[in-house]
Amino acid sequence: MTSTLAVRSISTPEHLDFVRSRSSVSFLQTPAWATVKNEWRGESIGWFRGETLVGAALVLYRQLPKLQRYLAYIPEGPDIDWHGGDLADWLTPMAAHLKSQGAFGIRMGPPVVVRRWNSTTIKAAIADPVLTSLSDVPADVSDDAALDLRQSLKKLGWKELDASGGFTAGQPKFNFQIPLADRSEDDVLAGMNQLWRRNIKKAAKLGVEVTTGTKPDLPAFHEVYAETAVRDHFTPRPLSYFERMWDALNAEESDRLVLYLAHHEGDLVASTTMVRVGLHAWYSYGASTTAKREVRGSNAIQWQMIRDAMAAGATIYDMRGITETIDPDDSHAGLIQFKVGTGGEAVEYLGEWDLPLNRALYLGFTTYMRSRG
Repeated sequence: MTSTLAVRSISTPEHLDFVRSRSSVSFLQTPAWATVKNEWRGESIGWFRGETLVGAALVLYRQLPKLQRYLAYIPEGPDIDWHGGDLADWLTPMAAHLKSQGAFGIRMGPPVVVRRWNSTTIKAAIADPVLTSLSDVPADVSDDAALDLRQSLKKLGWKELDASGGFTAGQPKFNFQIPLADRSEDDVLAGMNQLWRRNIKKAAKLGVEVTTGTKPDLPAFHEVYAETAVRDHFTPRPLSYFERMWDALNAEESDRLVLYLAHHEGDLVASTTMVRVGLHAWYSYGASTTAKREVRGSNAIQWQMIRDAMAAGATIYDMRGITETIDPDDSHAGLIQFKVGTGGEAVEYLGEWDLPLNRALYLGFTTYMRSRG
């Protein structure tokens, strides 16, 4: 570093201006996300070299019961130059600032991709009876500098969270993405497997119509989402969460969160949300009805989101988390098999990392979290 970095709180406008200056930042690192996650206390922090803002993060503080002490969580962040100089110059002043705010520990998810596997490699691996995990498959691309960061974090006292199966308690370590840069719609469609192309064509032939909705359409989305939760055995978020997400994200940028609705002969058969920040677009929530699954509304809606992401200038369409299993007998394998049909790639991030600041409180917290399962 040419000069010492200082970390301090920054205003929401300062943070948002910095986000807008970047090619992309995770939507979990936008100031608006603090409003969405209102059960946490949010703080925007900035890294300064002199008077110049050179890095930023949204910190979410979760309070310990009965104590004014907090876990400071930075999901898919911070947004700093991860390969610029000594990592300690970035992380040491951050830790000092968060400790001054009452943090007993820090959890973060560096937005750094370590390895990539293309769809051809993944399909071959799924067909190989010996291979059961992506980690067992030689990657098509490995970033040595990113791998070095893992060792640097350990030397600084950070602990990598267990991501067995691909998920930690927070954000997924493995994601599936479709590269869009310098590709036409025809290129992307040609990269999909025959089943995806056939289902997209079938949906169009059967008259599935995909439109974008407004806030009053969220209850219709939520009804299908709740049905999906029962079918797929997960706990749904309340409608109020999506209304808060709509208000917060779209107050920041008018088209940051877009709602999609797929209808067939007047019936809502699928509905999704897409978030875009800069050049990165994310498929964030999806739902479909059990009835009329044969009209392939889910494929039609995904294709429309991909096309809209391209039209908006996105270079990545992110289908979010997958587990690393490629064992056909594993119940999670269907997720990667569905997504690999798009012709995209699996990417592995550095994962989530903890830094204990008060070891006794941190140990108590992690023991409590383990007891919750």
